[in-house]
Amino acid sequence: MASRRMETKPVITCLKTLLIIYSFVFWITGAILLAVGVWGKLMLMPYISLIAENSTNAPYVLIGTGTTIIVFGLFGCFATCRGSPWMLKLYAMFLSLVFLAELVAGISGFVFRHEIKGTFLRTYNDAVQNYNAQDEKSEAVDNVQRSLRCCGVLNYTSWYTSIYFPANGFPVSCCANMSDCNPEDLRNATIGPTKLHQQGCYELVTSFIETNMGIIAGVAFGIAFSQLIGMLLACLRRWDDEEEAYVTLET
Repeated sequence: MASRRMETKPVITCLKTLLIIYSFVFWITGAILLAVGVWGKLMLMPYISLIAENSTNAPYVLIGTGTTIIVFGLFGCFATCRGSPWMLKLYAMFLSLVFLAELVAGISGFVFRHEIKGTFLRTYNDAVQNYNAQDEKSEAVDNVQRSLRCCGVLNYTSWYTSIYFPANGFPVSCCANMSDCNPEDLRNATIGPTKLHQQGCYELVTSFIETNMGIIAGVAFGIAFSQLIGMLLACLRRWDDEEEAYVTLET
Protein backbone atom coordinates (compact mmCIF):
# COMPACT_ATOMS: atom_id res chain seq x y z
CA MET A 1 0.00 0.00 0.00
CA ALA A 2 2.91 2.32 0.67
CA SER A 3 4.07 2.02 -2.92
CA ARG A 4 0.58 2.82 -4.17
CA ARG A 5 0.52 5.93 -2.05
CA MET A 6 3.93 6.97 -3.39
CA GLU A 7 2.60 6.57 -6.94
CA THR A 8 -0.51 8.64 -6.19
CA LYS A 9 1.19 11.58 -4.49
CA PRO A 10 3.19 12.86 -7.54
CA VAL A 11 0.04 12.73 -9.67
CA ILE A 12 -1.87 14.78 -7.08
CA THR A 13 0.97 17.30 -6.86
CA CYS A 14 1.06 17.66 -10.65
CA LEU A 15 -2.72 18.12 -10.91
CA LYS A 16 -2.68 20.57 -8.03
CA THR A 17 0.00 22.67 -9.73
CA LEU A 18 -1.82 22.63 -13.07
CA LEU A 19 -5.14 23.60 -11.49
CA ILE A 20 -3.55 26.47 -9.54
CA ILE A 21 -1.94 27.76 -12.75
CA TYR A 22 -5.24 27.42 -14.60
CA SER A 23 -7.14 29.20 -11.80
CA PHE A 24 -4.63 32.05 -11.93
CA VAL A 25 -5.06 32.40 -15.71
CA PHE A 26 -8.83 32.22 -15.22
CA TRP A 27 -8.54 35.01 -12.62
CA ILE A 28 -6.59 37.14 -15.12
CA THR A 29 -9.36 36.73 -17.75
CA GLY A 30 -11.84 37.96 -15.13
CA ALA A 31 -9.68 41.00 -14.41
CA ILE A 32 -9.49 41.74 -18.16
CA LEU A 33 -13.28 41.47 -18.52
CA LEU A 34 -13.73 43.78 -15.52
CA ALA A 35 -11.30 46.33 -16.99
CA VAL A 36 -12.99 46.18 -20.41
CA GLY A 37 -16.41 46.65 -18.77
CA VAL A 38 -15.27 49.71 -16.80
CA TRP A 39 -13.54 51.14 -19.89
CA GLY A 40 -16.66 50.52 -21.98
CA LYS A 41 -18.84 52.24 -19.39
CA LEU A 42 -16.57 55.28 -19.16
CA MET A 43 -15.42 55.63 -22.77
CA LEU A 44 -17.69 53.73 -25.16
CA MET A 45 -21.25 54.37 -23.97
CA PRO A 46 -21.90 57.00 -26.70
CA TYR A 47 -20.79 54.52 -29.38
CA ILE A 48 -22.75 51.68 -27.82
CA SER A 49 -25.84 53.89 -27.83
CA LEU A 50 -25.53 54.09 -31.63
CA ILE A 51 -25.61 50.30 -31.95
CA ALA A 52 -28.39 49.51 -29.48
CA GLU A 53 -31.93 50.76 -30.08
CA ASN A 54 -32.60 50.79 -26.35
CA SER A 55 -30.24 51.39 -23.46
CA THR A 56 -27.80 48.52 -23.16
CA ASN A 57 -26.38 46.87 -20.06
CA ALA A 58 -23.40 45.34 -21.88
CA PRO A 59 -20.72 47.17 -19.79
CA TYR A 60 -22.48 46.15 -16.57
CA VAL A 61 -22.66 42.54 -17.79
CA LEU A 62 -18.90 42.57 -18.43
CA ILE A 63 -18.23 44.16 -15.02
CA GLY A 64 -20.45 41.62 -13.27
CA THR A 65 -18.99 38.67 -15.18
CA GLY A 66 -15.42 39.82 -14.60
CA THR A 67 -16.01 40.30 -10.87
CA THR A 68 -17.63 36.86 -10.56
CA ILE A 69 -14.75 35.20 -12.42
CA ILE A 70 -12.21 36.96 -10.18
CA VAL A 71 -14.01 35.71 -7.06
CA PHE A 72 -14.31 32.15 -8.36
CA GLY A 73 -10.75 32.18 -9.66
CA LEU A 74 -9.56 32.91 -6.12
CA PHE A 75 -12.00 30.31 -4.85
CA GLY A 76 -10.53 27.78 -7.29
CA CYS A 77 -7.00 28.41 -5.96
CA PHE A 78 -8.23 28.10 -2.37
CA ALA A 79 -10.17 24.91 -3.14
CA THR A 80 -7.15 23.40 -4.85
CA CYS A 81 -4.81 24.19 -1.97
CA ARG A 82 -7.23 22.78 0.58
CA GLY A 83 -8.11 19.78 -1.55
CA SER A 84 -11.76 19.96 -0.51
CA PRO A 85 -13.86 17.67 -2.75
CA TRP A 86 -17.07 19.71 -2.39
CA MET A 87 -15.22 22.96 -3.16
CA LEU A 88 -13.63 21.43 -6.25
CA LYS A 89 -17.04 20.12 -7.32
CA LEU A 90 -18.56 23.60 -6.91
CA TYR A 91 -15.66 25.10 -8.89
CA ALA A 92 -16.17 22.59 -11.72
CA MET A 93 -19.91 23.41 -11.78
CA PHE A 94 -19.13 27.13 -12.05
CA LEU A 95 -16.70 26.50 -14.92
CA SER A 96 -19.39 24.50 -16.73
CA LEU A 97 -21.82 27.44 -16.40
CA VAL A 98 -19.18 29.86 -17.75
CA PHE A 99 -18.51 27.45 -20.61
CA LEU A 100 -22.19 27.32 -21.59
CA ALA A 101 -22.62 31.12 -21.29
CA GLU A 102 -19.58 31.89 -23.46
CA LEU A 103 -20.58 29.25 -26.00
CA VAL A 104 -24.08 30.75 -26.31
CA ALA A 105 -22.66 34.29 -26.52
CA GLY A 106 -20.19 33.34 -29.26
CA ILE A 107 -22.81 31.51 -31.34
CA SER A 108 -25.39 34.30 -30.88
CA GLY A 109 -22.95 37.03 -31.90
CA PHE A 110 -21.94 35.15 -35.05
CA VAL A 111 -25.48 34.08 -36.05
CA PHE A 112 -27.11 37.46 -35.39
CA ARG A 113 -24.36 39.65 -36.85
CA HIS A 114 -26.67 40.67 -39.73
CA GLU A 115 -29.32 41.78 -37.22
CA ILE A 116 -26.66 43.84 -35.46
CA LYS A 117 -25.90 45.53 -38.76
CA GLY A 118 -29.60 46.20 -39.36
CA THR A 119 -29.99 47.65 -35.88
CA PHE A 120 -26.97 49.88 -36.38
CA LEU A 121 -28.42 51.18 -39.68
CA ARG A 122 -31.66 52.18 -37.94
CA THR A 123 -30.10 53.71 -34.84
CA TYR A 124 -27.33 55.54 -36.70
CA ASN A 125 -29.79 56.93 -39.23
CA ASP A 126 -32.01 58.10 -36.37
CA ALA A 127 -29.01 59.77 -34.68
CA VAL A 128 -28.13 61.61 -37.91
CA GLN A 129 -31.71 62.72 -38.56
CA ASN A 130 -32.05 64.08 -35.00
CA TYR A 131 -28.52 65.47 -34.75
CA ASN A 132 -28.23 68.75 -32.81
CA ALA A 133 -24.46 68.89 -32.07
CA GLN A 134 -25.16 68.90 -28.32
CA ASP A 135 -26.53 65.64 -26.92
CA GLU A 136 -24.70 62.35 -26.31
CA LYS A 137 -25.74 60.69 -29.56
CA SER A 138 -24.73 63.74 -31.58
CA GLU A 139 -21.33 63.68 -29.91
CA ALA A 140 -21.04 59.97 -30.77
CA VAL A 141 -21.89 60.72 -34.42
CA ASP A 142 -19.16 63.38 -34.51
CA ASN A 143 -16.61 61.02 -32.98
CA VAL A 144 -17.46 58.27 -35.48
CA GLN A 145 -17.20 60.63 -38.46
CA ARG A 146 -13.89 62.08 -37.28
CA SER A 147 -12.24 58.79 -36.35
CA LEU A 148 -13.41 56.85 -39.43
CA ARG A 149 -13.16 59.84 -41.80
CA CYS A 150 -16.69 59.34 -43.09
CA CYS A 151 -19.86 61.41 -43.44
CA GLY A 152 -23.51 60.49 -43.02
CA VAL A 153 -25.06 57.03 -43.09
CA LEU A 154 -24.57 55.92 -46.70
CA ASN A 155 -22.87 59.18 -47.72
CA TYR A 156 -23.09 62.92 -47.06
CA THR A 157 -26.58 63.16 -48.65
CA SER A 158 -28.01 61.65 -45.44
CA TRP A 159 -27.64 65.08 -43.87
CA TYR A 160 -30.00 66.79 -46.32
CA THR A 161 -33.05 65.39 -44.48
CA SER A 162 -31.72 66.00 -40.95
CA ILE A 163 -33.19 68.64 -38.63
CA TYR A 164 -29.71 70.15 -38.34
CA PHE A 165 -29.12 70.86 -42.04
CA PRO A 166 -31.65 73.65 -42.85
CA ALA A 167 -30.08 76.08 -40.36
CA ASN A 168 -26.50 74.83 -40.05
CA GLY A 169 -25.67 72.73 -43.12
CA PHE A 170 -23.25 69.84 -42.72
CA PRO A 171 -21.57 69.21 -39.34
CA VAL A 172 -17.91 70.14 -38.98
CA SER A 173 -17.05 66.51 -38.23
CA CYS A 174 -17.73 65.70 -41.91
CA CYS A 175 -14.92 67.95 -43.14
CA ALA A 176 -12.11 66.22 -44.98
CA ASN A 177 -9.72 69.09 -44.24
CA MET A 178 -10.49 71.22 -41.19
CA SER A 179 -8.33 74.10 -42.39
CA ASP A 180 -10.31 74.32 -45.63
CA CYS A 181 -13.80 74.05 -44.15
CA ASN A 182 -15.74 77.10 -42.95
CA PRO A 183 -19.37 77.49 -41.78
CA GLU A 184 -20.40 79.27 -44.98
CA ASP A 185 -19.19 76.39 -47.15
CA LEU A 186 -20.94 73.85 -44.91
CA ARG A 187 -24.26 75.67 -45.36
CA ASN A 188 -23.83 75.70 -49.13
CA ALA A 189 -25.44 72.60 -50.70
CA THR A 190 -23.25 72.99 -53.80
CA ILE A 191 -19.81 73.83 -52.40
CA GLY A 192 -20.22 71.91 -49.12
CA PRO A 193 -20.09 68.38 -50.55
CA THR A 194 -16.70 69.08 -52.16
CA LYS A 195 -15.24 69.72 -48.70
CA LEU A 196 -16.57 66.53 -47.09
CA HIS A 197 -15.61 62.90 -46.69
CA GLN A 198 -17.32 61.05 -49.51
CA GLN A 199 -17.75 57.64 -47.90
CA GLY A 200 -20.63 56.86 -45.55
CA CYS A 201 -20.03 55.58 -42.00
CA TYR A 202 -22.41 52.63 -42.21
CA GLU A 203 -20.31 50.79 -44.78
CA LEU A 204 -17.10 51.26 -42.77
CA VAL A 205 -18.63 50.12 -39.47
CA THR A 206 -20.41 47.09 -40.91
CA SER A 207 -17.30 46.11 -42.84
CA PHE A 208 -15.41 46.12 -39.56
CA ILE A 209 -18.13 44.00 -37.91
CA GLU A 210 -18.15 41.53 -40.80
CA THR A 211 -14.36 41.25 -40.84
CA ASN A 212 -13.86 40.86 -37.10
CA MET A 213 -16.99 38.97 -35.99
CA GLY A 214 -15.44 35.67 -37.06
CA ILE A 215 -12.32 36.47 -35.04
CA ILE A 216 -14.38 37.52 -32.02
CA ALA A 217 -16.48 34.36 -32.23
CA GLY A 218 -13.33 32.24 -32.55
CA VAL A 219 -11.81 33.84 -29.45
CA ALA A 220 -15.08 33.31 -27.54
CA PHE A 221 -15.14 29.63 -28.54
CA GLY A 222 -11.47 29.25 -27.61
CA ILE A 223 -12.01 30.75 -24.16
CA ALA A 224 -15.17 28.68 -23.70
CA PHE A 225 -13.45 25.40 -24.52
CA SER A 226 -10.58 26.33 -22.20
CA GLN A 227 -13.14 25.99 -19.40
CA LEU A 228 -13.34 22.29 -20.28
CA ILE A 229 -9.70 21.96 -19.29
CA GLY A 230 -10.45 23.56 -15.93
CA MET A 231 -13.48 21.33 -15.40
CA LEU A 232 -11.39 18.24 -16.21
CA LEU A 233 -8.57 19.31 -13.87
CA ALA A 234 -11.01 20.07 -11.05
CA CYS A 235 -12.73 16.72 -11.45
CA LEU A 236 -9.41 14.82 -11.64
CA ARG A 237 -8.07 16.71 -8.62
CA ARG A 238 -11.19 15.82 -6.65
CA TRP A 239 -10.95 12.18 -7.72
CA ASP A 240 -7.27 11.98 -6.76
CA ASP A 241 -7.96 13.53 -3.35
CA GLU A 242 -10.55 10.85 -2.74
CA GLU A 243 -8.09 8.22 -4.01
CA GLU A 244 -5.41 9.47 -1.66
CA ALA A 245 -7.83 9.40 1.27
CA TYR A 246 -8.78 5.83 0.35
CA VAL A 247 -5.12 4.74 0.18
CA THR A 248 -4.43 6.41 3.53
CA LEU A 249 -7.31 4.52 5.15
CA GLU A 250 -6.00 1.23 3.76
CA THR A 251 -2.60 1.83 5.26
